[in-house]
Amino acid sequence: MSDPSPTAIEPGPADAPEPGNDPAPEPSPGVAADELAFDVADLPGGALSTLEAVLMVADEPIPAATLATVLALPTATVERLLAELAAEYRGAGGGRPRGFDLRRAGAGWRIYTAPAYAAVVGRFVLDGQTARLTQAALETLAVVAYRQPVTRGQVSAVRGVNVDGVVRTLTSRGLVAEIGTEESSGAVLYGTTGYFLERMGLGSLDEMPPLAPYLPDFDAFEGVDDAAGDHT
Repeated sequence: MSDPSPTAIEPGPADAPEPGNDPAPEPSPGVAADELAFDVADLPGGALSTLEAVLMVADEPIPAATLATVLALPTATVERLLAELAAEYRGAGGGRPRGFDLRRAGAGWRIYTAPAYAAVVGRFVLDGQTARLTQAALETLAVVAYRQPVTRGQVSAVRGVNVDGVVRTLTSRGLVAEIGTEESSGAVLYGTTGYFLERMGLGSLDEMPPLAPYLPDFDAFEGVDDAAGDHT
């Protein structure tokens, strides 16, 4: 007589998880368990004030999806709240315009000084400051911004001077970065960064003023021999 087919062992009462009694996620290190669950509606000022509190400590633009995760709200709701805050700061509805505004920069949102007060704020920030970009750095940055991806040799050809030191300065400031190598020569290619867009108050490179037609065409510099440093 053949052996009976093996029978699956049914879990007993002690083995079966109780309905609705799934184990709670472990709290992150240094965060109290009761801090993990909250309702922004219970906080002073509700969702709008909570969103403001997060934006005030942001040192770079924050995507709406990230804000939605932090506030435990749908992304569409956060997008609506951001639009409400931006309108409120501009004085919509007869309110007093603020000295700052909320706007999109790159892929995220951040609070900035209102453009009307830029001159005064600039005087405060730059008064006595020695770390400003030189004219050479600004010119080099403009060439990179409008002609990227571009090698140091090509930038040097446009400016008529060696730009190795200036490019290093711009790189250390986080305004430009290495983004690849030129296939034909192996020279390092440079482009602007997200920090550059943020400092310029731009959402993308498409928003830059149309100055590119006034810069020399790189076809005129075909065959320019890049410095050996570009290959490292």
